[in-house]
Amino acid sequence: MKKTPNYLKNLAISFYLLTFAARKQIQMRMQTNSHLSRLIHDQAKKYGDREVLIYKDFGGKEWKSMSWNQFSDKVKQVSNAMLNLGIKVQENVGVFSQNSVQYLMCDFGAWGIRAVTIPFYATSSEQQIQFMVSDAKVRFLFVGEQDQYDKARRVVSMCQTLERIIVFDKNVRISSHDPNAMYFDDFLKLGENFPRQTEVEALQSQASMDDIANILYTSGTTGDSKGVILTCGQYNAAMIANDKCVPVGENDRVLNFLPFTHIFEKGWKILCLTEGARLIVNTYPQEVQQSMKETHPTCMSSVPRFWEKVYMGVLEQIEKANAAKRALFMHALKVGKKHNIDYVSKGKRPPLALHLEYEMINKTVFSLVRKELGLENAHFFPTAGATVNPKVEEFVHSIGINMIVGYGLTESLATVSCNHMGEPYTVGGVGIPIEGIEIKISDEGEVLLKGPTITRGYYNRADLTKEAFTEDGFFKTGDSGYLKGGELFLKERIKDLYKTSNGKYIAPQMIESKLLVDKYIDQICIIADQRKFVSALIIPVYSLLEEYAREHHIEFKNTEELCANQQINDMMKERIDTLQQQLAHYEQIKRFTLLPHHFSMERGELTNTLKIKRRVLNVNYAKEIEKMYEE
Repeated sequence: MKKTPNYLKNLAISFYLLTFAARKQIQMRMQTNSHLSRLIHDQAKKYGDREVLIYKDFGGKEWKSMSWNQFSDKVKQVSNAMLNLGIKVQENVGVFSQNSVQYLMCDFGAWGIRAVTIPFYATSSEQQIQFMVSDAKVRFLFVGEQDQYDKARRVVSMCQTLERIIVFDKNVRISSHDPNAMYFDDFLKLGENFPRQTEVEALQSQASMDDIANILYTSGTTGDSKGVILTCGQYNAAMIANDKCVPVGENDRVLNFLPFTHIFEKGWKILCLTEGARLIVNTYPQEVQQSMKETHPTCMSSVPRFWEKVYMGVLEQIEKANAAKRALFMHALKVGKKHNIDYVSKGKRPPLALHLEYEMINKTVFSLVRKELGLENAHFFPTAGATVNPKVEEFVHSIGINMIVGYGLTESLATVSCNHMGEPYTVGGVGIPIEGIEIKISDEGEVLLKGPTITRGYYNRADLTKEAFTEDGFFKTGDSGYLKGGELFLKERIKDLYKTSNGKYIAPQMIESKLLVDKYIDQICIIADQRKFVSALIIPVYSLLEEYAREHHIEFKNTEELCANQQINDMMKERIDTLQQQLAHYEQIKRFTLLPHHFSMERGELTNTLKIKRRVLNVNYAKEIEKMYEE
């Protein structure tokens, strides 16, 4: 066997050192962290005709583009039009829509005259809209499509303050009996040629960090929503802190997937704009995978469920592949895990042989997976909002996608802590606290927060504000956790802890996250409080269940028969038992019920962010639950 020439060895070693160093290098960025009232205009001066927004019209098929200058002009037009409507300093303006460029214009246009925007989820019910409009005394409500307009129209008579509805989508049919509704295009005409720009600029010069930017009503799992007050100063502090640990830059193409109403997406979107990145506005969540393939984003914030579905989808494809391809991919995953988890995540330099093998696999096998997802140029992907299953987190990192796991709340203006790209992290943790955040763990194990990004309280609710803070000014998160080696680790929601009739404490979210990686499980709710054992209500993936039934010659007439079939239930029990082997005996699901329809917002079973309302499910499915506990 011939020896490898020294110059080739040296070349390989140099390449190895350079690529490993590149993984640890943080992209140089120049942030423009202006007051929200001026941010877009300051960025337009910097970037001019450079593209900033990529979007589709409501119901449109073609992607369009908007430059910084064009965006700035539209924001000025909105500010001028709002003044002509009579909107006052710190007045509350409602926005009830899916993600859209008009939504962005309204946010920044309102901030340009020191008004407050109150975002409503596009899926909000009439009851929720009525409560929020009345609580915040909203006079002007911007709505997206027909569904939002119809809901707003139906609650007008019950909302004493509501004067006018402005409709983004020009295809919406406005009622002939609704003289106070107008299209957004007609609204913009009120600001043509910037008739009140002198006043706009005077207001911007008076803008304060104490100005309220948003009142964001949290979609609570019990009772009415609470309006979280978010100030311009909180945003300013959050942008400065996140700039130091989140490497988004002007070369990034950022797909907006989560609703702009969600503080995670709202804060992330503004951070990206301060860094000069392009925003790809995805209006319809169900189209996100197609949007990824069409626009090739480098970054996207998401919740763990998105990556769980990616994980399940890839494994399903591998299961269908022939033996040789399956073996190749499983070997590739093993190498990816060893390289990226066993070494890189711990801040260790992988051995040369392992690194070279990984680079080869990354450019062949993993690049095909990323291409299929539309992530050929993947940079990094912030992920928060729920517990990330360690298997999913390891998988995403193993295939060469930088998942940045973090933790935050609406009350903390999103980020409390996050992993830092290029630095060591622990799978299962939620990262290092951002600069300015002080974390304290109470005697009961609750995570407590203090810092410039923490809310001053709840709108119109002094009682709730007082309850939310300790005597020494720390915000109570309601999450149980601990700090180890500078990293934050979460355990469970304190309020969600169940106690069985045997005195054992159960963390339902932890059990649910373990089971949601199964390809047959779409939604799940653990039942255990004051019960003698753990049970579960499960929404299966009906299409896969039907496919399994056909392959195994199981006859069924409808979804009800499918979910009740004993063979199907036996198969599901076997899969559940496998997934919960590492749980303590008292944590394991003993019985479950497959439900023939999804949990729904219409029945009050889900929040707008699709979190399950456990108390409602306990009422709505009382019969099914009691049957699981029959002797």
